[in-house]
Amino acid sequence: MGGMSAEREISFKSGKAVYQALKSLGYHVVSIDVGRDICRVLEKERVDVAFLALHGGLGENGSIQGLLEILGIPYTGSGVLSSALAMDKEASKKIFLFHNIPVPPFALIPYHASDMHQLPAMNFPLPWVVKPAAEGSSIGVSIVRNEEDVWLAFGKALTYGSRIIVEQYIEGKEIHIGILNDNVLGGVEVRPSREFYNYEAKYTAGLTDYILPPEIDRSSYERSKEVALAAHMALGCQGATRVDLRVDRKGNPYVLEVNTIPGMTETSLLPKIAGLAGLSFSSLLEEILRGVIEKEQ
Repeated sequence: MGGMSAEREISFKSGKAVYQALKSLGYHVVSIDVGRDICRVLEKERVDVAFLALHGGLGENGSIQGLLEILGIPYTGSGVLSSALAMDKEASKKIFLFHNIPVPPFALIPYHASDMHQLPAMNFPLPWVVKPAAEGSSIGVSIVRNEEDVWLAFGKALTYGSRIIVEQYIEGKEIHIGILNDNVLGGVEVRPSREFYNYEAKYTAGLTDYILPPEIDRSSYERSKEVALAAHMALGCQGATRVDLRVDRKGNPYVLEVNTIPGMTETSLLPKIAGLAGLSFSSLLEEILRGVIEKEQ
């Protein structure tokens, strides 16, 4: 947990929640704040299984997974390649398109293009969602409704990387689907009091309403679950993931991204979805661990 990314604070919250729950179940647990000495710490602690609550950066881009592979330590969640692909929004979107999984129209803006005086041509109208190509927790994300705000949004996104993804904003509802060991748990609709489900709305109690199950028609809900599972499988993900979607006003779902290390805090979505499916927080964690054991057999 913890780590060195922009998501360090929320990673601590997830890690502490997981630590306390597993400890209460009788597991021998140690909490590890990931720093540059992580290899030495893992060897010192003689870790049998690593439960990953390391959001962002090295935790979700395949780096920590690669290290654990080298050390021979089993770990929760997706492998090296799947983690890297899910973290990179450009790569994952291209894979989704190859598998005919619906995504919003998008364009990639490299660093040099954002320095031009003329707005890059887009094949889709405003409003746009501008985001870093490789960040999580809605960090660096802006909704742009007029051209005057584009450069400000580009500058904000570039704080977190040299590539920007510009998506067409899908008017409708935001739906999140939880997946556990290749099975759909269910979904939740989020209704933030802010303009969109940003970092503040995600991690501040009381700023977002959660609707379980989502208030969309049955066929749209089933279709959302289908495309979410298809996205999870297309990237080769394992363990617990949360797939973020927008469902337009006609009921058509569009995949935004797959989160390979979903949040595990008191306001996190996957535990809420698991609760709807009859799994307590502790039961969810044990199911995640069971998936690791089955993977190793």
